[in-house]
Amino acid sequence: MTLETVGFWVVAVVLLASSLAVVLTPNLFHAVLYLAAALVATGVVFLLLDQPFLFAVQLLLYAGGVVTIVVFAIMLTERLVGERLVQTSRHLVNGAIVAAAVFVGVAGFLIRAPLEAPHPSQSVDTTAAIGRALFGPFAITLELLGVLLVVALLGALYFARSEE
Repeated sequence: MTLETVGFWVVAVVLLASSLAVVLTPNLFHAVLYLAAALVATGVVFLLLDQPFLFAVQLLLYAGGVVTIVVFAIMLTERLVGERLVQTSRHLVNGAIVAAAVFVGVAGFLIRAPLEAPHPSQSVDTTAAIGRALFGPFAITLELLGVLLVVALLGALYFARSEE
């Protein structure tokens, strides 16, 4: 067993535990913190797959940006409503059934896959290709998403201001 395999299994356990904690914890703020842990663990999986650019994107956009916006939304909503928000899992059994079905499907594909898949040689840096793909045809979409996030933050500031 190699060090890479041990690292993957450690990250997989952390990812699974934090993902379950997101769904099962009643405290909404703690759920967001567990979500941040799950997103960081997903980024580490990218790092284990020798994709440092995707690791950085995962940390900056999701673990950093999205979690920060969700924390602000929780704080502002609790301030506007005036009471603590509690997360309830009303359809826990239905969600468990769907999760089990997805797990069986993924496990079925993995069982049928060959055990030793050849690793393609990476002679070319994929970062430049990803950058060209993002900022080529998707540049306008990326800019509009940035404008939408700024407008959402301005709206949050408007609702959070005091009436004084």
